[in-house]
Amino acid sequence: MKSIAIIGAGITGLTAAFYLKRKGVPVTVYEASGRVGGVIQSLRKDGYLAEFGPNTLLETSPKIGQLVRDAGLQPRRMDPDPKAEARYVVRYRRPVEMPGKPIGFFTTDLFSFKAKLAVLREPFVKPRRDGVEESIAQFVVRRFNQEFLDHAIDALVAGIYAGDPYKLSVTHAFSKLKALEDNYGSMIKGQIFGGRERKKRGEVAKDRAPKFSFDEGLQVLTDTLAVQLGEAVKLNTAVSQLSKTDTGWSVTTSRGEVEHRGVIFCGTAPRLAELQVNGARSSSSARTGDRIAQIQSAALQALDLKPFSEIRYPPVASVVLGFRREDVAHSCAGFGMLIPRIAGFKILGTIFSSSLFPNRAPAGHHTLTSYVGGERYPELAAKSPEELYALTCEDLRVLLGVRGKPTFQHCVVYPRAIPQYNVGYGRFKQLMTEVESQAPGFYLAGHYRDGVSLSDSIVSGCHVAERVEKALSSGQATRT
Repeated sequence: MKSIAIIGAGITGLTAAFYLKRKGVPVTVYEASGRVGGVIQSLRKDGYLAEFGPNTLLETSPKIGQLVRDAGLQPRRMDPDPKAEARYVVRYRRPVEMPGKPIGFFTTDLFSFKAKLAVLREPFVKPRRDGVEESIAQFVVRRFNQEFLDHAIDALVAGIYAGDPYKLSVTHAFSKLKALEDNYGSMIKGQIFGGRERKKRGEVAKDRAPKFSFDEGLQVLTDTLAVQLGEAVKLNTAVSQLSKTDTGWSVTTSRGEVEHRGVIFCGTAPRLAELQVNGARSSSSARTGDRIAQIQSAALQALDLKPFSEIRYPPVASVVLGFRREDVAHSCAGFGMLIPRIAGFKILGTIFSSSLFPNRAPAGHHTLTSYVGGERYPELAAKSPEELYALTCEDLRVLLGVRGKPTFQHCVVYPRAIPQYNVGYGRFKQLMTEVESQAPGFYLAGHYRDGVSLSDSIVSGCHVAERVEKALSSGQATRT
């Protein structure tokens, strides 16, 4: 049986390949770079463990834990320190702990009395039913108030998307929040009454989902999947063209042309826009007259994927710094801090990495992972490593009382970091559906389609594997 081609060896592609192989479906994973894992990178150096992409994995779906068990990684799973639950938002030029329980919201000094009153009023705000797509900023101001947007949601948006709340679509970027209003008329009512439905589906809200990593970081997961896939993973092998054939797909790579039964694209939207996908092509046994007609037809059926280049991916720099514990005034006992634009700092937020998990720093030291750039300050991500270290240290000096020079420093810049589900993103979602309809056996999966979190990407890989297996069993995978 010809294999299924999977383009991209990030977590989505590796997950899809892993489960297809387990089900007896041969796979070939093409990766343009020299490593697997995409944005997942873990570095062990000088006693520090630095994460340059995600720092934790959220168990929002049963599929997440199942992947860990199926990959044989349960013994290496590492849950966070229970004392590291505190989350901070910067206000008054200092980190203020977010309330962990509803009652704490009314005693915190993070919000004014007016903002607290707006939360009490939210269940009585009429839901919007006119079908107009709103930004998350418009949605929050309408249901709460401007202060709640400026000092809470803006910081949250920076932490998830490195994005702009005035551009991100509530329908697509925060679809579950929009669903609460649509289904219950209120976010607060939905949180109260929607828990039962989430439990039935086996889902957990992201703010309540268990967090975890592995003993040597998240790269343990992607490296393990790659090892189990073995020679099916082809590194330094870029795919430039796909052509539909009578029996599947011809995949043109930097190493030659290979026939496959189907193709799953798990790369980024900009790479998808560069991919040339041709329509039906004749087999070598076709008669000359039919071949000419089919080649002419193929030119008409070639897919136009260039619109996907319009999906915005802002640059983000991940800056990991180590400090002696006595050189940091703040306890850093918690998950980390988020920083709204109104606070006036250059970094978007900081994760207290060594407080989350053990062995992330040498004894008596802290590891702090900060993020710079995004839609807020894209120009800052282009600065040199030395400049990024300096501006990060300056912000941490004010916010956490850091002094002295770092004992460890390393940074990675992602020129195209996170897809922005901005207002109007529905046209891209519709185009994805149309592409799959026009090209049977060609599947799209990944963060540009099914959500930007690491857990979203894993679930996307599971789902596309299920779709392909179903199509193969019904004989539809190569049907034209």
